[in-house]
Amino acid sequence: TNEGAKSFARRDKLIEIQKQAQKRWEEEKAFEMDAPAPGSAAPEKHFVTFPYPYMNGLLHLGHTFSLSKTEFSMGYERLKGKKTLWPFGFHCTGMPIQAAADNLRRDIIGMYQEIYGGEEEKEADAEASKEEEEAEMDPTKFKGKKSKAAAKKGKGNQWQVLESMDIPRETIPRFVDPVYWLQYFPPIAKQDLIEMGVKVDWRRSFITTNVNPYYDSFIQWQFHKLRKLEKVSFGKRYSIFSPIDNQICADHDRATGEGVGPQEYVLIKMEILTLPPALQQLEGKKVVLLAATLRPETMYGQTNCWVLPHEKDGSEVWYGCYETKTPGEIAIVGERAARNMAFQGLTPEFGEVREVMRVRGRDLVGLPLRAPLTKLCPIYTLPMLTISMKKGTGVVTSVPSDAPDDYQALMDLKNKPALREKYGVKDEWVLPFDLIPIIEIPYKRDDAPEGAEPELTDLAAKVACEEYKVASQNDKEKLVLAKAKTYKLGFYEGKMTIGDFKGMPVQEAKNRVKAQMLEENNAYSYAEPEKEVMSRSGNECVVALTDQWYIKYGEEEWRKQVEEHLQKDLNCYSDDTKSKFEAALSWLGEWGCSRSFGLGTLLPWDKQFVIESLSDSTIYMAYYTFCHILHQGPFDGSVPGPAGVVAKDLTEEVWDYILLDGPQPKDSKVPQETLERMKQEFNYWYPVDLRVSGKDLIQNHLTFFLYNHAAIFPKKHWPRSIRTNGHVLLNNEKMSKSTGNFKTLKQAIGEYSADGMRFALALAGDGNEDANFEHDVANAAILKLTNELQFVEKSLTELDKMRTGELDLFIDKNFDNEINRLVKSADECYRRMQFRESVIEGWDKLQNARDKYRAMAGPIGMHAELIKKFITCQTLVIAPICPHYSEYVWGLLGHKESVMEARWPEVGDVDPLLVRMNSYFDKTLSDIRAKTDKARAKKAVAKATVYVADEFLDWQQAALNVLRSVVDKGESFGKDFKKNMMSFPELAPFKAQTKVLMPFAAFSIDEFEARGPEAFELKVPYDEVRLLTDSIEYLKGELSVEEIEVTKWPPSDPAVLKNLSNNPATPGKPAVSFS
Repeated sequence: TNEGAKSFARRDKLIEIQKQAQKRWEEEKAFEMDAPAPGSAAPEKHFVTFPYPYMNGLLHLGHTFSLSKTEFSMGYERLKGKKTLWPFGFHCTGMPIQAAADNLRRDIIGMYQEIYGGEEEKEADAEASKEEEEAEMDPTKFKGKKSKAAAKKGKGNQWQVLESMDIPRETIPRFVDPVYWLQYFPPIAKQDLIEMGVKVDWRRSFITTNVNPYYDSFIQWQFHKLRKLEKVSFGKRYSIFSPIDNQICADHDRATGEGVGPQEYVLIKMEILTLPPALQQLEGKKVVLLAATLRPETMYGQTNCWVLPHEKDGSEVWYGCYETKTPGEIAIVGERAARNMAFQGLTPEFGEVREVMRVRGRDLVGLPLRAPLTKLCPIYTLPMLTISMKKGTGVVTSVPSDAPDDYQALMDLKNKPALREKYGVKDEWVLPFDLIPIIEIPYKRDDAPEGAEPELTDLAAKVACEEYKVASQNDKEKLVLAKAKTYKLGFYEGKMTIGDFKGMPVQEAKNRVKAQMLEENNAYSYAEPEKEVMSRSGNECVVALTDQWYIKYGEEEWRKQVEEHLQKDLNCYSDDTKSKFEAALSWLGEWGCSRSFGLGTLLPWDKQFVIESLSDSTIYMAYYTFCHILHQGPFDGSVPGPAGVVAKDLTEEVWDYILLDGPQPKDSKVPQETLERMKQEFNYWYPVDLRVSGKDLIQNHLTFFLYNHAAIFPKKHWPRSIRTNGHVLLNNEKMSKSTGNFKTLKQAIGEYSADGMRFALALAGDGNEDANFEHDVANAAILKLTNELQFVEKSLTELDKMRTGELDLFIDKNFDNEINRLVKSADECYRRMQFRESVIEGWDKLQNARDKYRAMAGPIGMHAELIKKFITCQTLVIAPICPHYSEYVWGLLGHKESVMEARWPEVGDVDPLLVRMNSYFDKTLSDIRAKTDKARAKKAVAKATVYVADEFLDWQQAALNVLRSVVDKGESFGKDFKKNMMSFPELAPFKAQTKVLMPFAAFSIDEFEARGPEAFELKVPYDEVRLLTDSIEYLKGELSVEEIEVTKWPPSDPAVLKNLSNNPATPGKPAVSFS
């Protein structure tokens, strides 16, 4: 359509402007910044960084939204006269690229086999079919989920992922080499960012891993430092682990489950005293149910054990019987728990599950058990339908004295014979078992009177279920409340009343009971992921207990250093971000930093390990400051920089000298001049002034960033500010390649132009909540920018026809004042990094002020000086957001230098009186418009008469004087003020006016809340009649009336006066009549 062609023409105009601007910036090296030479003036600097994106694909709008905050900050601080630097690296460390390359290799092998169909695969499929048939016949055997041939194919979609990025088919096989990813994607990312117009100094770019020998040397130095500072240690630790990769799976190696950690339990051994028929083949073995608990100290109160008899839909539940590390012992648990146990040394071989047989959940009901610590023997297994086989072992021990779920489930079975009959539960398994008091807590009901003392109870679960009126085990919401209360009170205020640790606080007893049970071989330590975690290699992760090097985050003194920095010196821009850091610091502990394989730097003192991706990315911002001296050209460090430094010459002494003011390195092969230049660059640019990132990195990377700076650098080099944001939605939906709701950076620039996209990114949102990039907003931005270009081009050719001379008219003074006010307001928004508000103040509101000025100027026309000021100010204020547009307009304004050399507009002071007059005019127009529309609905309106009052009526003046006296005394208007207002002696003469005086006073108090003390003024400090009279033509047009008369109150016509008596004119609030 013509309209479609027109819209593309507008976008294409912006893209043409964009290309011209980028060409100029490249030629002028606009963003290449060097530290000032020693001894010369050092201007204030602004050094910003953004977490280097991972190079396993193209940059998309998710990356772009976060990095746009960095870019907008760069533009603003540059306008404010600071020397600004933004370097940009590319992260390649870790498993994601390795996993993707491995998946592609499997895809290609699978595709080959599908085409040529080898005999081996046919045999494997036939074998798998046979196994499945056998499994159908024998339910004690697990069913294979896929054939062996299919299993070999792995995830099976990496080829399609690469194809979806428009990578030529003939190129895709090269991606089986992980190093090829490092060569392919970074240059594309750089080009896409250049087309966005980012202010990056590309000389300072690099890729990570030992492919880049210079960066590799820097990371080795960092880890030597951490080890010497005793921040790194070695030992067995629980970690999320990928069985297919056979190594730890850190946050950035995961497809899902980022931030999920190990949850530690105690597995209680509950020995079966008499084996049922279903378990007869285990005769001669010690067979135990393993129940996972977080509360070992409560085991004294066990009265029974719970198992899941069947799924909610009635289908069978299967438990496995597995060999454990204890000879002759068989443990009954769910399959998922067995898999985790195998990687924690709880089975005969690491990583190997030895299943002897399977048993149905229903066949485990009614087993007699010997359980540790409880005085009851035997206790019995009973059915519970709320057990999840995806959490714990599928076996749950029951302590009804202190666990509301256990209490209510036991009461249901005790009180409901039909329920017992349904599951074949004999009375003797349930009825004789009473609650065992084990922990005494001070319990206070939620509805207890304020100040009431709590009552002591040793049956907290019973008391809580009664308080919250729990009727059955299906009352989930009430049980959640009861559980939260009893668990919290039990742990923090409970005292043991039984056992070897009687009288001891629960907090102390917990670990002692655990240690005792482990020592007596009545329990195992166990852990599993808090939630499901999937590795990028496509398998579900487990928790493994492995030997590893780990960084000792959470160490008390180290943590205190970081907490003090957070509270005293770090600007987080929002309370939410700060509180998220506080939370992360409160729980973050030891972090495994070594991996068996993957891309990265080898641990310098133990080269069988690779440093993982969240550990080689904590202080690399320092490397940015001088890396352009070390290498140039390709990102991999293959071309030495101008000084010809060789990576192997970067010894620990050299790094100490540059980064820590260490002693002069002896016999260094690095020229002294180069050392001094690197040191100068580092000392000028460091610390990081602003780090921008998604909020999801607070729980790992950003907190590591603070920890490592605190450990390695002196305080003067610790980060100054961190600004986080939420995720970005695309058209109010989560971005997803699978649903097609996805946009790469390149696609967005092509569709909307760089400035159209940037405009929409700025408006998408600024807080930690999810932002929304909207197609309609980006399209509207194209229209806004091109419309404004037309206004600018037309206005600049017509300046000589516009009015000149003094700014005497109210409309001129007011517009000038609005420009000043909105430029200052936008300045404050930018300073706070509130970019959405910056656009609203510096573009939308500024244009509204211009549009109103243009309309009010009407036949007399606009003032040339003001229009030029408006264009200049708007161009500069929007430059951080839309730099290509601003570059073009800056040239139209006659400036020879780039807008990148311009400074924030200097404007005059804001006149508060003019602001009030403007607000009065807008409010009056809005009020009269509403009244005109109402009158017009009844009859035609040709004339409006506006009445302006010089003073209030006597009773109004008395009321305002009373209100002002309250404020002058520093008192406030409490809830009873209005009720008692007529008791003021000054209002005694006006009792007859009470019905109108009270609403007037209430209105005036509301106005005071909004406007301050001016709401109680007896006169307004400007001439209302003149203000309105000067704008008669504008008002007539806005109200669509033929005539407007502005006159003094009261009306001479008694009928009009009577008609307006309920809404008389008062100072600052005209009345109006129509004819």
